[in-house]
Amino acid sequence: MSAEILILILVIVTALAFDFTNGFHDTGNAMATSIATGALKPKTAVTISAILNLVGAFLSVEVAATITKDVLKIQTESGALVDGLTAQTAMTIIFAGLVGGILWNLLTWLLGLPSSSSHALFGGLIGAGIAGAATINWSGIATKIVVPALFAPVIACVVAAAGTALVYALTKRASQRRRDNGFRWGQIGTASLVSLAHGTGDAQKTMGVIALALIAHGSLTVDGILEDGLPVWIIVVCGVAIALGTYLGGWRIIRTLGKGLVEIESPQGMAAEASSAAIILTSSSMGMALSTTHVATGSILGSGVGKPGAEVRWNVALRMVTAWLTTLPAAGVVGAVCYFIANGVGGLAGALTVFAILVGLSLYMYLRSRKQRVDPSNVNAEWDGSVVPQAEAAASAV
Repeated sequence: MSAEILILILVIVTALAFDFTNGFHDTGNAMATSIATGALKPKTAVTISAILNLVGAFLSVEVAATITKDVLKIQTESGALVDGLTAQTAMTIIFAGLVGGILWNLLTWLLGLPSSSSHALFGGLIGAGIAGAATINWSGIATKIVVPALFAPVIACVVAAAGTALVYALTKRASQRRRDNGFRWGQIGTASLVSLAHGTGDAQKTMGVIALALIAHGSLTVDGILEDGLPVWIIVVCGVAIALGTYLGGWRIIRTLGKGLVEIESPQGMAAEASSAAIILTSSSMGMALSTTHVATGSILGSGVGKPGAEVRWNVALRMVTAWLTTLPAAGVVGAVCYFIANGVGGLAGALTVFAILVGLSLYMYLRSRKQRVDPSNVNAEWDGSVVPQAEAAASAV
């Protein structure tokens, strides 16, 4: 088996690892509010979300097609690689970009920050692409990634605020108990819809990266994907990977979204989830690689703004926005460094060196998280300003 084939296999394995981290990193986008209001028990919520993420992966490939042509330009119209780019170099760029995305996902998960997995992936690819002297499709990035990132959370916030205000206005004569019980049932439906939308949007991003690697290898072409769609095996493995990650539940981020931003009630939760689902599904059908994290966070903030007298923790929101602004460049720097290491060592040995670094750092962050655990037993603990509830942190220190 040639070194080129082995690097391709390594890229596919790493892409599925990214898809897995995307699943547990973004579970909170769909289920945080339902868990926080008690509409769903934590493990039930992540199980439903995992199943619907898997189903959603089969519904569309528009975003996957966007990834293959609107981030990196590696193939000419004739199907050949662009001048100066070899198959091995192209695959190394994609591999390094994936490593950048995974490490940023794990770091923000450890800190309980709901940053964008999508932007971590794009940042890693862009940074590695610049380091490898690949052609970056800046116009595609601007129209399909940057512009939606700027407008999506604002639109989601406005829509959710309006929906929340309307809900409370229409139900002001109902008792709080009756209102909350009714909207908890509604939350189950809207949260499920967000999970379906998440699978439709985010699983496709990894599909697109695997397709990009196969294009670099010469096994696929952009025109072939646009005409015939993606090979079924890519859709299946990506759907399964994101579903498994979702089932694990990114409890640290679920806690921040469900308890840290707003003291949320079930009417707010339903309004936020309905807003998120509508925006994500609309963008996916248009091929926009939208961040579900930005949309979900904007919707949750909007649910706080729209409820009279609600407490919105703007300091937590500011931390999230800071993470959003640093995701693209930070993941890009990591992707570039990984490319330089892989290219400096050279060939398969270089790719394996970077893979070993990825495994080592991932294991370190996982072990660090186990020292101060957030899990289904404490994810709904009262917010005390910390991702890890103080009781858990104190017990870990003993």
